[in-house]
Amino acid sequence: MDHNWISIVPSILAIVVAIYSRQVILALLGGVILGHILLNDGNILAGIGASLDGILTTLQSPGNLKVILFTFLIGMLITTIEQTGGIAAFVKKLTTSRFTNTPRKARALPFITGILIFIESNITVLVSGAIARPIFDKFKISREKLAYIVDSTCAPICVLIPLNAWGAYNVGLVQNQGVENAVGVFAQSILFNFYAIAAILVTLFTIIFNWNIGPMKAAEQRTQNGQVHWPDSTPMMATESDPNHIKPSYARNMILPILAMFLTMPVALYLTGDGNITAGSGSTSALWAVIIAVLVSWVLSLMQKQFNTEKLTQIGLKGAGSIMPMAVILLFSLALGDVSKLLHAGDYMASLLQTHFHPAALLPLMFVLGGLIAFSTGTSWGTFALMMPIAIPTAMAAELPVAPFIAAAISGGIFGDHASPISDTTIVSSMASATDHIDHVRTQLPYAMLSGVIALTLFSITGVLIA
Repeated sequence: MDHNWISIVPSILAIVVAIYSRQVILALLGGVILGHILLNDGNILAGIGASLDGILTTLQSPGNLKVILFTFLIGMLITTIEQTGGIAAFVKKLTTSRFTNTPRKARALPFITGILIFIESNITVLVSGAIARPIFDKFKISREKLAYIVDSTCAPICVLIPLNAWGAYNVGLVQNQGVENAVGVFAQSILFNFYAIAAILVTLFTIIFNWNIGPMKAAEQRTQNGQVHWPDSTPMMATESDPNHIKPSYARNMILPILAMFLTMPVALYLTGDGNITAGSGSTSALWAVIIAVLVSWVLSLMQKQFNTEKLTQIGLKGAGSIMPMAVILLFSLALGDVSKLLHAGDYMASLLQTHFHPAALLPLMFVLGGLIAFSTGTSWGTFALMMPIAIPTAMAAELPVAPFIAAAISGGIFGDHASPISDTTIVSSMASATDHIDHVRTQLPYAMLSGVIALTLFSITGVLIA
């Protein structure tokens, strides 16, 4: 089909319906169906049938299937750690120590955790959320703020510390564009990744000064009054633990599984990359890491004679079941991304740059275009793949430094991903914090927009300086 504005209508529909109806699953499904109707020349019945085939095709992708399995296993891991008393014992240690004995220190906990665990963004989010959520509840800090902190720490940190799947992926994209010394150029681009840097600094400012703006202020006031959620909200994940879990419980029931997951990730990247950690498979490595973590959690429980294997299986299945809405959302989000590719939505967005612009305007335009693509598709990695073939050749043709253009493409992808209600990392952040997804999107948006304005200003200044 021709590259025109109609190609982005399904994504826009999903975003608008998700924001105003709070029904994320129906919004994504509606976007998928509309996309296939458009691909079938407006034939509604054919479009609905093609939508089912498209969703099944999405599920058949090994990479997508690994992501969804990873999601179920994370639910199994979190619930197992909760039921074996690991989180309760760990939180008790933290709350009785000087490291988290004030609300400010409590707010800093997921931020510090996000910095320390920089291997993979979803792991960072889920671990940070699971650790900090009970402490946030204890000090009556809103779960929306927890979701904002983990969401605005994970991707920026992962992209600024490139010794992980993010770095390997982006270096590969840069290499595909014929850039010499791709690793070195990508490393230079980190200094220009203004959105990631701004997001981290704004988050840190919010943590230190308890800065609440827009909807976040109302969420904090509600929580201070003893109400964890709004009356009409739907938390992405149930967090009720069995109060009668078998004693004794130890902090190591949480620490050791998470440590095992953290240590397994680079080893798996090394093995799947045939000795080259930067060439490893991020999705496969993440799956291996969470499987090892679940096994460690089970072994600890069996050694402590808390539960037998039958009970652990029941707990694990309960945890996996609690993630079902999240898994469906991820599946439909991936399916929407696939149909957007078939509609050439990214190509249409990219074609907006085919007009002649002053060289000084190119850099901020790359950031804005990357943000629009990521917001419309809900994927930062997909945006990187679409933007690198645009940003790098544009820089080369204009005889401008390549590193700032790489940074603008990445910054735009992360910004749009943060602002989009159909983003997988935004959804995972809602799940990890056990908050309503749309509440998270609404409370995070003002902070993301502020960081976006800062980044756009700095890219504009840099564009003038290098032009």
